[in-house]
Amino acid sequence: MNEVNKSTTLAFLIYPGFPMACLTSAIEPLRAANEIVGQKAFAWQLISETGGRVSSSAEVGFDPDHALEAADNVDYLFLLSSPQSKFERPKASEGHLRRLARHGVKMGAISGGVFPLARSGLLSGYKCSVHWCYEAAFAAEFPDHAMTGDVINIDKNRYTASGAAAAFDLMLHLIDEKLGQEVTTEVACWFQHPLMRGAGVRQKTPTVGKKSTSDMLPPVVAQAVEIFASRIADPIAIEDVAKAVGVSSRRIERSFKQATGQSPSHYYRALRMNAARQLVLYSKDTMIEIANAVGYCSAAPMIRHYKQSFGLSPSEDRKTINIFRVENNSAIPST
Repeated sequence: MNEVNKSTTLAFLIYPGFPMACLTSAIEPLRAANEIVGQKAFAWQLISETGGRVSSSAEVGFDPDHALEAADNVDYLFLLSSPQSKFERPKASEGHLRRLARHGVKMGAISGGVFPLARSGLLSGYKCSVHWCYEAAFAAEFPDHAMTGDVINIDKNRYTASGAAAAFDLMLHLIDEKLGQEVTTEVACWFQHPLMRGAGVRQKTPTVGKKSTSDMLPPVVAQAVEIFASRIADPIAIEDVAKAVGVSSRRIERSFKQATGQSPSHYYRALRMNAARQLVLYSKDTMIEIANAVGYCSAAPMIRHYKQSFGLSPSEDRKTINIFRVENNSAIPST
């Protein structure tokens, strides 16, 4: 075990509507590591933009230790938020983030926190991990940013994790760096966490219409799905996909139906509709902009296919989700 010289301090910047599971998944392994070594190897603090109380997406309230402008003497700062989260005073608050980064604080984000971190300019030139359900929205808002579907990504002094379980993996990585493998393994065992997933491990994504994940598909189907996913905005013919993976159109039809219960064309449309739904829920794009982003020349056919897929129109879907969303960084009062 490596010697513990001083506490490594992590600050978690929480926004209204942040995912509570991401916070607990980050703090609990650090707390366990401290107990195992009998020292305060890690310290943590909660901060918010103003220092005021913040409600999570589960409507559980948290009282931060202090405001962002008072953050000091921290080694890491992680943003936890929904994709829509923005500062009340973006100029001043984003300036505080950049100041901390200039002074050597390692910056990171968990789940939707990559959005406000990117808006602050602190992900320019860095690759980041983006949860699969936010990929289309992130790419639309930040087309020049490099993103990965890996569970976690560490790019120099930027640390990103795709979700709550990934946050646990990222904290295990920090524990391993400071305290060594023996302590890391014991922390993982405390929580029945089977292994520490590192950079390069891909997220498991659900396949359309089946209780399986993308890494469980046969090779021919998996290759085709990868091509489909790369051609959301610029659709490709099924015949051309078959040629690209080296099989006949008949073979790819048969393989898809066996693996997914759907034809490749219906599977492809479902992927595009899922991408459209990300933009409906996590962006302010117009319907025509969303239609163009998922390969339609006009909004009408996209809206028709969307309603067939999800049972309601994009505008109805957006209106419904806004009922439960934090608006203008203020929690919607309960009725």
